[in-house]
Amino acid sequence: MNSLAPITSPPPEKFRDRHVTATGEARAFVSLKGATTLWFNTGTLCNIECVNCYIESSPVNDRLVYLDADDIRPFLDQIKERNWPVREIGFTGGEPFMNPAMIDMARLCLMRGYRVLILTNAMRPMMRPGVQAGIRNLLAEFGDQLTFRISVDHPDPARNDAIRGAGSFAKTLEGMLWLDRHGARMDVAGRTLWGETEAESRKAFAAFYRRHGFSIDAGDPVRTMLFPEMDQNADVPEITTACWSILNKKPDEVMCATSRMVVKRKGAARPVVLACTLIPYDAEFELGETLKQAEGPVHLNHPHCARFCVLGGASCSA
Repeated sequence: MNSLAPITSPPPEKFRDRHVTATGEARAFVSLKGATTLWFNTGTLCNIECVNCYIESSPVNDRLVYLDADDIRPFLDQIKERNWPVREIGFTGGEPFMNPAMIDMARLCLMRGYRVLILTNAMRPMMRPGVQAGIRNLLAEFGDQLTFRISVDHPDPARNDAIRGAGSFAKTLEGMLWLDRHGARMDVAGRTLWGETEAESRKAFAAFYRRHGFSIDAGDPVRTMLFPEMDQNADVPEITTACWSILNKKPDEVMCATSRMVVKRKGAARPVVLACTLIPYDAEFELGETLKQAEGPVHLNHPHCARFCVLGGASCSA
């Protein structure tokens, strides 16, 4: 994976014990308040390789393999069986539209009445004729029940392409214009690695939306999500139980209080449920093969927990 800086491991004394921090304090944990979003990772293969991709997606990374409708159907059944208050099904990757079952999986979830959110770079995999036809059919039948969250790291093409590869911005813009012409609801996901204030970033996105006639609210943190950069060299503090009051933050505000993610590992017979969309390879965050098994608390024993969710304040869901 390309990187802005060499990747190093966290200091060896940190993030070693699930229950206790390096200083001997009780590690913070998050209980499942009530899952409102269930994520499916469609596979880690992607048509591009971004600098510091959160889960190292690339054209060759198939550590998480394609899901299909038969894989996800049991979990949709379990939502009802467990009485989870899920309102939204999210699909992430990799690039979801590289998965040949993406349209079928989206339709299955939409037909069950869920809102569906698809995270995509809106590039060539989405723009294949067969995929376009499938999207048009979904939009005709389900309308605003379906949302596309488009990855635009920065509205300046040069900055975006420095992360996503030469020509990426133009290809993503082409996809966004196509979605807009067909009445699709779009949100955007950007990054905050540019040394800008949040106000400056949102102002730049607002100008981008106006320039192309996109009806996306740059000031809405759900419609325009700005994710903190995952600097692998940063030394982040461990989150203790005392941090909640110090930071004036509630465990219920952290992403794993309201979501889980289903993945299928290469060579595995069945999918498994993970605590988080950002930590797909750490066995500690694998919670079991069923939603029932995934209802336990999540101890914040990973740098991403501090960097992204607690201190960064980010969330992949609404």
